[in-house]
Amino acid sequence: MTTAAPTRPTKDFAERRQDVRRFVDEELIPREPILDRNDDSSAEAMAELKRLAKERGVWALGHPAAIGGGGLPFMDYVMINEIVGRSYWGTEALGTLSFQDCLMLLEFGTEAQRAKWVPLLFEGVTGPTIGMTEPEVAGSDPTLVQSTAVLDGDEWVINGHKWFTSGANKAMYTSVFVKTDPDAPKHQQFSLILVPTDTPGYRIERVVRTMGHYGGNHCEVRYDNVRVPAENLLGPRGGGFAVAQARLGPGRITHSMRWLGQAQRAFEIMCDRVQTRYAHGSVLAEKGEIQRYIAESAAQIQAARLMTLDAARRIDAGQDARVQISLIKFFGAQMLHDVIDRALQVHGAMGVTEDTPLERMYRDARYARIYDGPDEVHRMVVAKRLLRRDYRNEAPWSEIVR
Repeated sequence: MTTAAPTRPTKDFAERRQDVRRFVDEELIPREPILDRNDDSSAEAMAELKRLAKERGVWALGHPAAIGGGGLPFMDYVMINEIVGRSYWGTEALGTLSFQDCLMLLEFGTEAQRAKWVPLLFEGVTGPTIGMTEPEVAGSDPTLVQSTAVLDGDEWVINGHKWFTSGANKAMYTSVFVKTDPDAPKHQQFSLILVPTDTPGYRIERVVRTMGHYGGNHCEVRYDNVRVPAENLLGPRGGGFAVAQARLGPGRITHSMRWLGQAQRAFEIMCDRVQTRYAHGSVLAEKGEIQRYIAESAAQIQAARLMTLDAARRIDAGQDARVQISLIKFFGAQMLHDVIDRALQVHGAMGVTEDTPLERMYRDARYARIYDGPDEVHRMVVAKRLLRRDYRNEAPWSEIVR
């Protein structure tokens, strides 16, 4: 019988995780009201948090040690994100925001690309941004992307229209997903090209205001005959899907762990409330329906946590984790919504005000069912892969019960 690899952290890692927890709870969360303003005072508060994170040794813990990061193994880094996720601003304040893009450049970038961009990403001087989604076509099917890049001598000429290019208004470059080879097989038609945001023809039309993301900076961008050097190609020509998936797979794991951090924080807020709020003859904690909220929330959080760690374990072992990743994407998003919804409910009218973080967390949770692929697509992926393969021996639990 095959058993799952242990996920218990080492003693040193456990102490480091406590350092991150103290930083998030004592330094970051108290500053959230300032950060939410998205103004000059927010920028000053974030700069101070980044300085403190570096000073206290909790900055960019998952980044490779070779570039100055903490060099944590993937499983340890996954579990750090559970703490980082307690705050919406955690990824920026602790330097984890650039993790995927740094690894993408280190794996697929040229020596010149790595030298130019990795230090800026690592230090938080520029944020990461990738241009994939387009308003004219379904974002869940990237084979429909219409933006193009044509090689003209030693330059790429890019034309297209993107939106939800998150962070473009604060970034120094965008990795743009474009069609470069229209006559190739469908999944070999697209490439990723690095485009500095100050390139002529790169135009930010607007920052799209979205539900739940006050400072989300999801930008609509036009590319009007944008010219960049041919060497700005990231990875092989026609290899855009492979490069993007190498970025997105681990990213969905860390997303799911951050959702757990948000859900756990909401759970704590809910438990604090029900033990002090008195109504109809007793505190809320003594009501059967409220006890059901607590029990079901605990069960969902733990189920999602174990599923996420299992998916991370498979990635860490170099195994195919596509089914596991899709499972946690739709299950974790629903868990996040349900737990925050219950926490909001026990607060009554106060729950929908800004007096607690729950109203903002609730709106963020709704968005989780769409980004990184809508739930419906991930359910389809799970069902199709299991039905067309040996589902008796390749179901997610098969290696455990075989």
